[in-house]
Amino acid sequence: MDSTTKKHLENLRSDERELQNQAFFYILKEAEQPVDWAYEAWDELVKGLSHKDNHVRAISAQVLCSLAKSDPENRMQKDFPTLMAVTKDERFVTARHCLQNIWKVGASGKDMQKIVLEAFEDRFRNCGSEKNCTLIRYDIIVGLKNLYEEVKDEKIKQKALELIETEEDPKYRKKYAGVWK
Repeated sequence: MDSTTKKHLENLRSDERELQNQAFFYILKEAEQPVDWAYEAWDELVKGLSHKDNHVRAISAQVLCSLAKSDPENRMQKDFPTLMAVTKDERFVTARHCLQNIWKVGASGKDMQKIVLEAFEDRFRNCGSEKNCTLIRYDIIVGLKNLYEEVKDEKIKQKALELIETEEDPKYRKKYAGVWK
């Protein structure tokens, strides 16, 4: 890992928000392509998923999702439940940032695609009693659309359409379906 990347990874936990944000955007840009330093950052990012600062939790989740394509050892299979737990974070904005990025994990390979599809389906079907259920469901449908666009697997589209049909409120069913138009 080069010194610039190392410094930015360290700054992900900075108390200075501007420095933290600069580091976050730098790391996300780097992680658009597979990187060889993923495992040098991995354990610290997994720890960050339960950090006391919700901003660190959100950043850790988003960066881990982006690094899934740089995971030839398939560590994500073991760490995915911890990542998915962030979609139920006490701070909804943190949960939502994580949920909106989980699809990237599914784009990293067939095994993770199956795991993500199952997790999305479970989350969609079981969030009915949560305060922000409609936003959670919308983010899942958008995530499935993003995953479909990335990997072009018809099973993903079918799963999304199947989940949309389970929505009882016609207003939200129409909104979710609109994602696939």
